Amino acid sequence: MSRHHRRPFRSMATSRRQRKQNTTLLLLLASAVVVVFILLKINSPTTISSTDDSSIPAPIAFREPSPDQVIQIQRETICEAVRPGDTITAILDHYFSPSEILVIARQSEDVFPLSQLCAGHPYQIEVENESFVSFYYDINKDEQLIIRQEDGEFFVERQPIPYTVDVEQVGGIIDSSLFETVAKLGESSELAAELMNIFAWDIDFIRDIREGDYFTALVEKRYRDGNLAGYGDLLAAEFNNRGESFFAFYFNDGGDSGYYNQEGKSLRKAFLKAPLSYTRISSGFTKNRFHPVLNKWKPHLAIDYAAPTGTPIKAVADGTITQKSYDKNNGNKIRLRHPNDYETTYIHMNRFARGMKKGKKVHQGDIIGYVGSTGIATGPHLDFRVFHHGKPINPLKIKSEPAKPISKANREAFNQLTTGLMQQLAEAKQHLALLPEEKTTDNANTTL
Repeated sequence: MSRHHRRPFRSMATSRRQRKQNTTLLLLLASAVVVVFILLKINSPTTISSTDDSSIPAPIAFREPSPDQVIQIQRETICEAVRPGDTITAILDHYFSPSEILVIARQSEDVFPLSQLCAGHPYQIEVENESFVSFYYDINKDEQLIIRQEDGEFFVERQPIPYTVDVEQVGGIIDSSLFETVAKLGESSELAAELMNIFAWDIDFIRDIREGDYFTALVEKRYRDGNLAGYGDLLAAEFNNRGESFFAFYFNDGGDSGYYNQEGKSLRKAFLKAPLSYTRISSGFTKNRFHPVLNKWKPHLAIDYAAPTGTPIKAVADGTITQKSYDKNNGNKIRLRHPNDYETTYIHMNRFARGMKKGKKVHQGDIIGYVGSTGIATGPHLDFRVFHHGKPINPLKIKSEPAKPISKANREAFNQLTTGLMQQLAEAKQHLALLPEEKTTDNANTTL
């Protein structure tokens, strides 16, 4: 029996499915080839033809600008001092119009009135490209006025003057006068005047000073731009007069600053020992003196202090002006009424201090006038008189009570301060060779 071979049977659906699968595989393969090509293209380094670089832009060359194209900032500081008759308009008219200066003056009114500029006080103007930047004016030795212009607006303020402060030891032995001794130290007369003011209630620097007296002081020296610009506070001092030492320590007792001795008692007393720095006493207090002008004997119930014309005269105590007058005998005269029924008179003055008038209150040390020879007088001097309960008394014999001592609340702080300052004064005295047995050096000074 013969056997027949048959081919396997495939349906049309199966054939179509197989062709579709083949097509899909071809597409996937083609996609893979494209992806590989792209990746190779991205990662391959770019080759720049060396034969043709005309399409590459040339680098930009930098050229220095010409001098006339450069904006140069020129800053200048003008340092001057106020001259007699100067006003803020005269000082700033080169930079501002009158209306702008009026705006500046109005803004300054509550800070510092520009009408109070004082002759001799220094000022600075800062200028940038000839345009105003700022104005600095020294109001006093402690504060300055600053006027700045920013974006067309003015700013006015009052600030402490920036100083560099050093504390130095200064000391010397008196051989003629305090002023001459201080001058030999190379110090300013301002220091001598300050020492006299501090010890004025205990020492008469004309009548009491003797050769061999000495002083030591711890004083602040102020430096500005590297130059000595004066003194700050005198922190402590010893003045040895006729073998007796007087001490002074500067202390702020609850807002009331002043000088106290080592026991905490105020150096300030009700009356100054003298109303001025004088040359000599030309006439004393006496009930019988031959008058050099009237040529007759009469009482002279006053002290005559001879001094150069123009020497400042100070009120010896707090008081009120009860008389300001002129007559042919006394010349220019002021009379003051003080607490506890004391009165003082100041006669033959060359002129009165500014602002003196009847009813005005003055404080001890205020300048009320200047030495002269008005009225009946042979030369410039001050005729000084004191009355108690209406009766004349000898000004040189007034026993003046001190002001309030250090308060109990601040006594411990004062004691701690003075302990250290006393030690520094002792060291300074030793260093400057001012001890009585070691007076081998006339004077010296050093920085602490």
